[in-house]
Amino acid sequence: MPALQSSSRGHRSRRALADINVVPYIDVMLVLLIIFMVTAPLITPTMVKLPTVGNAPQAPSVLVQVTIQKDDMLEVSLRDPKSKAANAAPQPVSLKDLPQTVQQLAAQAGLSLDAMPVLIAADKNVKYNAVMRALNLLKQHGVERVGLAVQSNPS
Repeated sequence: MPALQSSSRGHRSRRALADINVVPYIDVMLVLLIIFMVTAPLITPTMVKLPTVGNAPQAPSVLVQVTIQKDDMLEVSLRDPKSKAANAAPQPVSLKDLPQTVQQLAAQAGLSLDAMPVLIAADKNVKYNAVMRALNLLKQHGVERVGLAVQSNPS
């Protein structure tokens, strides 16, 4: 069977070759397979240890509680079992006034700002960004002991 055909004008034209040579693709695939088989056991997956509520320590008895509501409204209160005036109704406060309010409540409890524990309790529908802004602002103003309130699952 001739590979070339002659045309009516006397020119010889070549017929297009429609076959794809897949041998180089198979070679590349086998080399990549060997590379992945050799490197896969060397890669160790990172393990993240998440805190559990069962191992969480109890909250201190004297603390400032910052509550973040669903609409990003902040309420601050002082929890002190010894003082009846400290367990008054939470006072609403803006985010920019939060450090000053926490400092006033710490002075009322007789503690310095870096020794006063602050507990942030946020509604589960609050965006993570609102909690992190409050946490970051407190840390920037010298509050060292900041924790997040959790609710244990009833079992």
